Amino acid sequence: MSFSDTLISWYINNKRNLPWRNTHNPYLIWLSEIILQQTRVEQGLPYYLRFSDAYPTIESFANASEDQILRMWQGLGYYSRGRNMLKTAKVIQKDFNGIFPQAYADLIKLVGIGEYTAAAISSFSSNEAKAVVDGNVYRVIARYFGISTPINSTLGKKEFQAIANELLDIKNAGEHNQAMIEFGALQCKPKNPNCSVCPFQTSCFAYQHHKINELPVKLKKLKIKERFFYFFLIDNGDEILIKRRDNSDIWAGLHDLPAIEFSERTGLEVLINHPHFTEWFNGETVIHKTSEEIKHILTHQRIYARFVHLQNYNPAIIEKNGWLKIKKSQVSNYGMPKLIFGYLKNFLN
Repeated sequence: MSFSDTLISWYINNKRNLPWRNTHNPYLIWLSEIILQQTRVEQGLPYYLRFSDAYPTIESFANASEDQILRMWQGLGYYSRGRNMLKTAKVIQKDFNGIFPQAYADLIKLVGIGEYTAAAISSFSSNEAKAVVDGNVYRVIARYFGISTPINSTLGKKEFQAIANELLDIKNAGEHNQAMIEFGALQCKPKNPNCSVCPFQTSCFAYQHHKINELPVKLKKLKIKERFFYFFLIDNGDEILIKRRDNSDIWAGLHDLPAIEFSERTGLEVLINHPHFTEWFNGETVIHKTSEEIKHILTHQRIYARFVHLQNYNPAIIEKNGWLKIKKSQVSNYGMPKLIFGYLKNFLN
């Protein structure tokens, strides 16, 4: 059998029963693909079910507000995905008469849809002959053919895409692509791949040359940035103060708490002498409680946060800084980073 025939035979016998595989609706496939970017299936599945239930059509999604989308996205991370989805939904309503496109050439022009996602949607929905290349596919190809070109290099991306194109079963593109992704996710895993029962065992370069743990090759990761925050939980009876983040940093467009960031870990003595602290709290505020340091891990950043509980503040800072005074009972109505929402949830319970 050909590579593709062997692959699809494995897929038919081993694939997971996932809801987005039971449809050719490009809208639902798009939902799943964006949600699963940088996200494990186990984590993304509940979000897919919630979104497809709340917004069963592209029209219903396009009519949602950004706050509604971000609130439902809460906890999934990479919030720009949710904002870009809303932009794309509105474009489809306007420029495509509410009909979700299936052609790669149309999909690739939409916000938040790159080469992989466009290939996935077009092949899964209409069997267009476009080969998908994601992390799973890179791994399968690198190990099977023994390719040591870094997968995150310009040359590597071109080389792996070319091989994926050659392997593609043009007449059965959608199922071939699904099979490649699933094989990498279940069989040819990053760690402890199940080589003992692999249908490609006798022809796999990495297995035959004992290079399973050496392939694929990836260029050195970016340096992890460490950031230190004091978040202020300004408790005014049944109200607290929150703020909306701008689009220039992490958690863009979400709501969090007023905060002061430091370049290194500092004590309360430094905090209370910070110009923002003295301006916001008139230099007279009593700190009622300070949490232990909480470590929050992002892809290329490590956030170290402490939450400071206080009550008195300078009222003028609300309008000046664009902060919001909200009822504690309304916290769940605002899209927030997991770090902030988790702390507030424990505080309010």
